[in-house]
Amino acid sequence: MTFSLGKKKAAPAPTPKSSGSPSADAWANAGPSTALPFATAPATLDGSMLGDVGFDPLGFSTTPVGPWFAGLEGRNGVIGDLNWYREAELIHGRIAQVAVVGFIAPGLFGTLPGNAEVGFDAYSNTNPLEAFSQVPGAAILQIFLFMSALEFRRISIIREEGAGYMPGDLRIGQGEGRWNPFGLEYTEEQYEEKRLQELKHCRLAMIGIFGLWAQCLASGEGVVDQLGAGLTAPEYYAKAGYFLPEGI
Repeated sequence: MTFSLGKKKAAPAPTPKSSGSPSADAWANAGPSTALPFATAPATLDGSMLGDVGFDPLGFSTTPVGPWFAGLEGRNGVIGDLNWYREAELIHGRIAQVAVVGFIAPGLFGTLPGNAEVGFDAYSNTNPLEAFSQVPGAAILQIFLFMSALEFRRISIIREEGAGYMPGDLRIGQGEGRWNPFGLEYTEEQYEEKRLQELKHCRLAMIGIFGLWAQCLASGEGVVDQLGAGLTAPEYYAKAGYFLPEGI
């Protein structure tokens, strides 16, 4: 209710435009984007979600995805469309973080030893794209089974929590009834900051793994092997030339 004392009656708030289409409505009521000041963000990205900076140039957040997951209704309904997108972002980001480590660690710390049964060089390849087809099938099966177990647990939690599900929550970490092997006890502010840090690392890893994959595909070598050769004489001269004085 608005009161006016000695002034003209306040004008009524404008009614948001509606075209009958959720996607069209989101763009019709778009606001400024924090990530891209020269662009707009759909109304679905209003800044209320953690890590939301209005970056959605392709309008993914305006496309309803709930009907695709109608079978995952929990005890109090289904999670919202935007939460499904955040769930996908976190899951893909976590996989990308593990993949980045997998691309770099073998070149830095070495590979697992083989044996006479599978071959002594079965794990010796430091190029992940080639190593995938070189390692024994049992090793790939172990990875697949572990991933399947995590997915089964994730879907089970979504079915149980329904609309109250927090995207990315595997019930690991602080809180009652959770597996907390490191004894984490953050304050509410610290916890939100850690969630934001994870989200940023996920986004960075998804970009990084694409670059690592493309570089390995183009060169046929692991990333660490490429860097090692590029930073040793005389190879670095071919790349940097004689820009630096002799002896440096």
